[in-house]
Amino acid sequence: MNILGVRIDNFSKKEILEKIGNFLDEEKFHQIATVNPEFILQAQKDSEFKDILNAAELNVADGIGIRFAFMRFGKYLRARLAGADLLLEILRLADEKKLGVFLAIGKNSLSKYEEIRAALSRSYGNVHFFGGNMDMSDQGYAVQLAGCQVLLCNFGAPQQEKFINSQKNGTIRLALGVGGSFDFLTEKVKRAPKILRRFGLEWLWRL
Repeated sequence: MNILGVRIDNFSKKEILEKIGNFLDEEKFHQIATVNPEFILQAQKDSEFKDILNAAELNVADGIGIRFAFMRFGKYLRARLAGADLLLEILRLADEKKLGVFLAIGKNSLSKYEEIRAALSRSYGNVHFFGGNMDMSDQGYAVQLAGCQVLLCNFGAPQQEKFINSQKNGTIRLALGVGGSFDFLTEKVKRAPKILRRFGLEWLWRL
């Protein structure tokens, strides 16, 4: 379904995870985006961002506003998966497959690369983590030289999606912009209780 010109893929959670597993097994680039209402509004002002989203291999609905938008057009959204939850699923699969993961961490991020790598390494011992503290001026960074299959970037939208799109020629099989999700894993930010997340009120907790 398209919302204001931005494609949202309407799959179940099981189907989303199956697609991600297939992406990790294919030796070609796949970009994933977790589209929330802010993405859609930003895309109205940024045609490059809109084009990147619509060319992505998978656009997952993130945010209760997307569910309301589906309802507005008489459609049922089969799954809403927050970026932080999708990140954990990708890391779980990467751990099972013993893949290399590149962490492109914004230089001004609350959590630094070293902190994030340490937190992830404790939970995902089979993953080989590489990366560093970077910014958009590092678009030409040769991610492929690290021999990674997964790229995770936390620059925030739309910068992270544009950075990811610039890395299509590497060995990366799956790339995702994760926004502030790493801050939950380093415990720099406390995530909303599950009951609030279940009812789509995580935005209220953050506010």
